[in-house]
Amino acid sequence: MTNRLSRWMLLIAPLLVSCAAPTVTKESGMQAPDFVRGDVRETEHRQGDDLLSAGLGLEGLAGAPAPIAHPLQPTPAELRRRAIQASWKGIADLGPLGGYGRVYGGVPDVPGREYQAFAWIPDAHAPHRVLLQVPDNFDRSRRCLVVTASSGSRGIYGAIALAGAWGLPRGCAVAYTDKGTSGGYFDLADNSGVALDGTRAKRGSAMLEFEPVADTAHTGVAVKHAHSGDNPEADWGRHVLQAARFGLAMLDRAFPDQAPFTAQNTRIIATGLSNGGGAVLQAAGLDDDRLFAGVVALEPNVRVPEQGRALFDYATDASIWLPCALADARFDKTPMARTPEGEVPPAWAQRCHQLHERELVSGTRVAAQAAQAYEHLRAGGWTDQAMATAASTTSLDLWRAITAAYASAYMRRGPDDMPCGFRYGGVGAKGAAAAVDPALRASWWADASGIPPGNGVGLFGGTDHSPDPTLPGALCLRALWEDTDASTQPLRDGVAATTVKAPRPSLPLWIVHGASDGLLPTAFTSEPYVAWLRSNGGHPLYWKVPYAQHFDAFLAIPGFGEQHVPLLPYGYAALDRLWAHIYAGAPWPAIVPTPSPTPRGALPLARFRLDLPPAWTQAPR
Repeated sequence: MTNRLSRWMLLIAPLLVSCAAPTVTKESGMQAPDFVRGDVRETEHRQGDDLLSAGLGLEGLAGAPAPIAHPLQPTPAELRRRAIQASWKGIADLGPLGGYGRVYGGVPDVPGREYQAFAWIPDAHAPHRVLLQVPDNFDRSRRCLVVTASSGSRGIYGAIALAGAWGLPRGCAVAYTDKGTSGGYFDLADNSGVALDGTRAKRGSAMLEFEPVADTAHTGVAVKHAHSGDNPEADWGRHVLQAARFGLAMLDRAFPDQAPFTAQNTRIIATGLSNGGGAVLQAAGLDDDRLFAGVVALEPNVRVPEQGRALFDYATDASIWLPCALADARFDKTPMARTPEGEVPPAWAQRCHQLHERELVSGTRVAAQAAQAYEHLRAGGWTDQAMATAASTTSLDLWRAITAAYASAYMRRGPDDMPCGFRYGGVGAKGAAAAVDPALRASWWADASGIPPGNGVGLFGGTDHSPDPTLPGALCLRALWEDTDASTQPLRDGVAATTVKAPRPSLPLWIVHGASDGLLPTAFTSEPYVAWLRSNGGHPLYWKVPYAQHFDAFLAIPGFGEQHVPLLPYGYAALDRLWAHIYAGAPWPAIVPTPSPTPRGALPLARFRLDLPPAWTQAPR
């Protein structure tokens, strides 16, 4: 099982993860917003470099990692190119059968400028990045600003395959935020973090995107999402609103003859997916100034008051029970739920045994124990579809990685006191603790997903020497949620702080979610949110897309893509309809029939299988 897992991790490492002009700092008379500290870095991207693919084009994005001439000293341009490539590969299905660029989407050359800075919300310990991309073909007659937030815990380009791919060719500027996450890891042994241009810098030599409290006694790795002390998820909406305001301010700088750019003369469209989808919904609920003209959220990680289930709740539950439940015979044909020989992975059978030892299931055979684990999850709201696609998350050990990091963030812990004894540090080729590889460290900002393990950083602790070594950590994390002890209350308070507020009822809002999402199941996220809005006078549109799941990028994995359809084309379609409403006067519908796609099977994806609606707008010029 370990060797198989290692092969899969190598395959999807990028999923979980031309020259720029010299930096231009703040100019006199062109002040940045007061929440920006330090310089605004302006770069130009033309002639073999561009905004959407850094000059790689679709073929280059899908290919091998962009080269770095001197791995120990990558240039800002090389890091940017790698960061854009890793973000594309982590979100979109760029495989030969997936149809990107042929059936839907595209990666045209879009020259332009970028403006990037560190922004701070009040009382924050660490900044979040904000970035504006301004295409040379910016449509001044139909001023458009798309604002977005990174998916997962990715870096600043983490939503480029959605927001950038849709907005930039259309002549929109696109404003991004990393929402307080990213691969800007701090190496405690090397005393270095990440500067504004993505390169490594020592503490005290430059403003860094994240640096923990100085402590020479520890030599591990500090991760921004887990260790900033800010519980960034509680502030995702504020990050997005600041990104929108930064975008308007930088448009003033880009086109001073047409300033000021405001929400009254520039339409602001908010969109994001996964955690980015949750971020734009949080922002919509905080948008008292009515910045947004409309919102499209894909597969959002969203929590409404006293409904659904919080991510930490169902993820810690899944971490314990899914390995055993997936041993049930109903999942025999599920991709990634069986060994190459068609057997239940030994580690999953061992999980059933350990649950029996703890008297959590009865029966003496794995089949009976698996059936009871399955019923436990069903009673908690899991569907068969969600469990089946969650086989990928389970086999890749993502539940443990997610819950360990989020627990630390919710409880505002540092790198040396993570809950349940977890910690991050350098890892060697065989998974043992080792010194950080300097070459991997040099490109963390570009390559890392924001949640270890990966890119030479390991997740340690929370284990024992039993046949099921990760179970103690999983049980400990679950206890943080279920306990009523005062020592665990900060975690529940941290989760409660992420609850979303309702947007204004008149705001055009569309939720697009895959019916087979096994990471953020619709029963816990989108469905409670949509029902809650409707019960409070809202009129959101909702597509629960059959056969779509959470990771479009996973569709390139053999045996997986045959059973699913990508979600991105439906997000693009919803954005097209919003555009038609805003700029062409098309009525905002009360309801739009959900498409009825069919999986592509073993053949390349054909457009008819997506069952997309007729085009609502003309293609980008």
